[in-house]
Amino acid sequence: MQIIGQFIFVFGVIRLIVACINWIFNKQSWKPVVCKTSPSLSILIPARNEEENIRDLLSDLIRINYPVHEIIVYDDNSADRTVEIVKEFARVRLIEGKEPEKGWLGKNYACHQLALAAQGEKILFLDADVRISDPVIEKILCYLETKSLSLLSVFPQQLFPSTGSRFTIPLMNWILLSLLPLPLIPATHIPSLAAANGQCMLFDAKTYRRHLPHQKFRMNPVEDIRIMQYYKSRQLKTATLLGDPHICCHMYGSWKEAIRGFSKNIFAFFGNSKIAAYMFASLTTIAPFVIFHSHGKTVGMVYLGIILLIRIFFSLASHQSVLQNILFSIPQQFSFWVILLYATIHHKQKN
Repeated sequence: MQIIGQFIFVFGVIRLIVACINWIFNKQSWKPVVCKTSPSLSILIPARNEEENIRDLLSDLIRINYPVHEIIVYDDNSADRTVEIVKEFARVRLIEGKEPEKGWLGKNYACHQLALAAQGEKILFLDADVRISDPVIEKILCYLETKSLSLLSVFPQQLFPSTGSRFTIPLMNWILLSLLPLPLIPATHIPSLAAANGQCMLFDAKTYRRHLPHQKFRMNPVEDIRIMQYYKSRQLKTATLLGDPHICCHMYGSWKEAIRGFSKNIFAFFGNSKIAAYMFASLTTIAPFVIFHSHGKTVGMVYLGIILLIRIFFSLASHQSVLQNILFSIPQQFSFWVILLYATIHHKQKN
């Protein structure tokens, strides 16, 4: 028990250091910089049944100050008013899609078709439920240019429309920001050191057209991560940032919706290893009890302080409420287990 307790304590310290590094890195990354160029930009939006979101995003985009070359929406056979709403915006080009070709997932096919139609030097994929305002566009373009990146992905600040969403959505950044030091993504070409979010991905268009990544991963439901891993394996420089309040996303509205959504890609956070995912869930669940039992009250209280600091740093880096993420730590841990179990059962049923 002593050895297990020591391992858990060291693992907690490592996670704390990683969370602190990510908080500092993200603060530094969003500092104002002077960009010498203004590359032409195509903003590409795949949309399927997005009547609740698409008007808000398009309204945001036509108000931004950056001279966007074009905004293109690909309608993926929507059964609602998505097409009608897009047609209200004269500056927006609409591609009314058809059924994906055999061997393609719908969103991947939509993104591929959008990229083929785009004419800008840079192409920015945005999900329809993203909200955006100045000066994010200029900042991410400038970051891509000054860091000589082929791909930049941004995790938008997440919105929480319900209590259930607060029990689930913060888990994404809690896992990511305590396990992966974001500065290592651009610093190395190791594919496993990668994180990406399809809600906001900015590509150098020339490099994209040379590799056609959405076509390469046409049947992959976590194509965003696989694309970044592929880029890194080809020695192409990539980076991942956490969004500031000027780019946010309404990802899931309820606890059940979030459970189903996260179950599709939860294992991707752990290198597609179910064992690693369950080990992480087990360690973070039993850790305080093991530490108190094996090392006593004083070390146990220190470990609780480490847990607290991890939640503080990841919340600050994510622009989320520190207090709520501390108060909801137990419901979030419970939700994590539900996501893992749902993902495991769903995967077995599919196979």
